[in-house]
Amino acid sequence: MIEAAGLTALVTAYFLLPLDGLGPHRPVLSWVLFGAALALIAVLLLIQVARVLRNVPNVRPGLVIPPLMCLSVLVFATAYQGLAQRPGELDGLTTRLDALYFTIVTLATVGYGDITPRGQSARLVTILQILYSFIFLTAAATALTTHLRNAVRRDRSADPRR
Repeated sequence: MIEAAGLTALVTAYFLLPLDGLGPHRPVLSWVLFGAALALIAVLLLIQVARVLRNVPNVRPGLVIPPLMCLSVLVFATAYQGLAQRPGELDGLTTRLDALYFTIVTLATVGYGDITPRGQSARLVTILQILYSFIFLTAAATALTTHLRNAVRRDRSADPRR
């Protein structure tokens, strides 16, 4: 229940926060915030992955990893929204929902072709998202799955009826 509320809050903030000051009007600030946000999320994800792999007791990656994964998707969506404000960067992306849609399509490697990165900055962010997803989100999902599998095994072995 808490996880769903946290994820809902993140997505709501994405749609409501005033982000018009980012993008082509302030490129240095936009790139610094983008890089810093991704780096921070990556470090937090790697900490959780390491804790799961080391089998640290009382770790609750189910409370930490999903919001961090969601946050990374929203950071990329925000970057795409900012890039779309510059003509020629992203064709077909005009709203925050478009940006979130494109981010998820890129994450899922589906690529419908209705929104396409044309500019060099948009292509760079798309490449970064693909690499980031392969490295950090895949590791985080694997760690979360490993943790859940181990928890189920512990519960089964602790159950005297089995």
